[in-house]
Amino acid sequence: MKFKIVAETIYDCTLESAFKTPMLCDLSKIHTGYMFMPKVTHTTHDENWGKPGSSKKVYVDKSLTQNGGYASMDRVLEREENKYWKIQVDDFQSWVLGFHKFIGEWKVTEIENNKVLVKYTYWLHSDIPILYPLNWIFVHFFWKSYMNKVLENVRQMTINNEPYLYD
Repeated sequence: MKFKIVAETIYDCTLESAFKTPMLCDLSKIHTGYMFMPKVTHTTHDENWGKPGSSKKVYVDKSLTQNGGYASMDRVLEREENKYWKIQVDDFQSWVLGFHKFIGEWKVTEIENNKVLVKYTYWLHSDIPILYPLNWIFVHFFWKSYMNKVLENVRQMTINNEPYLYD
């Protein structure tokens, strides 16, 4: 089963900045930890990151749910310049409530000069029917809050004109 959740906001920045910042900047400044979700520390195997078909290994701090170290793989599925990204997160190294992959989409639409609508969508995939009620609760209460935290972290990065680490 796929569970879909959407978060939206408006950024006061260029279309390019709203598009590139969440994918091409330092991931540890975006995923800073939240409740039992560990902070990302760094990535490796990311030499071609940002191009469709590329991937990177994500590493996290130790937490209640993670031993720390290698946590998952991020993959760029699609990239349409200044429009949207589609990524996949999988190869989870710890149990994630029966989810086996997350598909995320970051879509940007310029409303006017330096005003961009950001639509952040995730589809969380689970194939364990007995966990579906728990999955629904996780998606609608925890994951939605986490996505809003990510949106705010990216907003701050656009305000601070964070440098891109990748092309």
